[in-house]
Amino acid sequence: MKVLLLSGYDAQSHQHWRQQLCQGLQQWQWQCLSLPARYFSWRQRGNSLSWAFAPESRAILDQPYDLLLCTSMVDLAALRGFVPALAKLPTLVYFHENQFAYPQSGAQHPAVETQLTSIYSALCGNVLVFNSRYNRDSFLAGAGALLKKMPDKVPAGIVDQLEARARVIPVPLAAAASPPAQDPAAPLTIVWNHRWEYDKGPARLLALLQALLNRAERPSLRFHIVGQRFRRCPPQFEQIQGLLEDNGWLGQWGYLPSRQAYWQCLAGSDVALSTAEHDFQGLAVLEAVAAGALPLVPRRLVYPEWFGAEQCYPSAEPLAEAEQLAGRLLALAQRKAQGLGIVSGQGPDFSWRALGPRYRTLFEDAAGSGYDSAP
Repeated sequence: MKVLLLSGYDAQSHQHWRQQLCQGLQQWQWQCLSLPARYFSWRQRGNSLSWAFAPESRAILDQPYDLLLCTSMVDLAALRGFVPALAKLPTLVYFHENQFAYPQSGAQHPAVETQLTSIYSALCGNVLVFNSRYNRDSFLAGAGALLKKMPDKVPAGIVDQLEARARVIPVPLAAAASPPAQDPAAPLTIVWNHRWEYDKGPARLLALLQALLNRAERPSLRFHIVGQRFRRCPPQFEQIQGLLEDNGWLGQWGYLPSRQAYWQCLAGSDVALSTAEHDFQGLAVLEAVAAGALPLVPRRLVYPEWFGAEQCYPSAEPLAEAEQLAGRLLALAQRKAQGLGIVSGQGPDFSWRALGPRYRTLFEDAAGSGYDSAP
C-alpha cells in the first residue's frame, strides 16, 4: 500500500503520531509532507498554497497513491481544487484537536474562518478519525452550533453526515522506560509536563502553589515543570519558578534535552499533574502514567474518559480548585512520608500493540472500499 500523509501544522503530538504510523506499518510505502508548527492562522489556511505551487511538493502530490491521510489542519478542500488527482483518493482526516473547544486567550478573536475550514476539510474525508470521544463530540457540537448561525442556504444534515463518518482511535504512545527503584525517603515528586502555553493552565498551577504555601503544614515536595516552551511564554512561569526555588521545591525545569532524559524524569515522578483548560487526548499525562506516575487531573475535558473519579479532582474556578488540589497533594505527601507508598496510576492501553491493528484495519478497509472520491 502506498500512502500519502499530510501534516499541515506539525506540532510535537502530530509528529509523534505520524512517526508511530510509519514505524508501525513500515511495510507500506509512506510519503509524508509536513509544515512547521508556527504561524497558526497562515498554516491552516495557507498550507494548500504552500504545497500545491512549490515544484518539489507538487511532484509528490501528483504521484499515484492508494490512500490519502491528512490531519484536520490541512485545508483539504482547497488542496483538492489545486491538485485534482487528490480528489480521487480514499481519504481519512485525523483530528488531533478541533477549533471549537479551545479556550480563548485575551489576545485571540473567535476563529470562525478556521472553524469553517475544518468543517470543509471534514466534508472532504471519507472517514474522520478522532483521538477521543471528547474531541469528536465537541467538534460535532461546535460545527452544528456554527452552522446554525449562518443566515441562510445551509444544507440540512451536514452534522449527521460528519457523525456517520466519525471513528475514535487515540494517538499511540511510545514505549515507556522502566521505572527506577523509588527512594522512599525522597519527597513527593510531581511532574507537570505540558506545553508552556495559557491553555495548559499555568495560572491554575500558580494558584495551586500559593494554596500549598498558605497551608500551616509545609510538606516535603519536589516539582518537575517540563515541556515545550515558545517565544511568547505566559508570565506565570516566572512566578512559578521563583516560588519553587524559594521554597526548595524545584526539580527539573524547562525543556529536557533528550527523549531519554524526559522518560527518566517521568519514571522518577510519583504524580502526573494536569491543570489544563484544553486537552483532547492528554498525551503528556498518559505518557507519565505509562511510566508509573499516579494521574491527578481535572474532572473536565478528555480526562474522565481515561481515568476514574478518584484520579480526577473536581473542576472548579481556579482558587477553589487550587484548594481542593492542594489538599490532595498534602494527603499524598503525608502518605509517602509515613512510608505507605504511592500506588502507580492505571491508564488505558494506548500502546502500538493495542492500537496498531485498529489503524491497519481502518486504513486497509478505506483503501479497498472502492471510493472514487469523497462525498
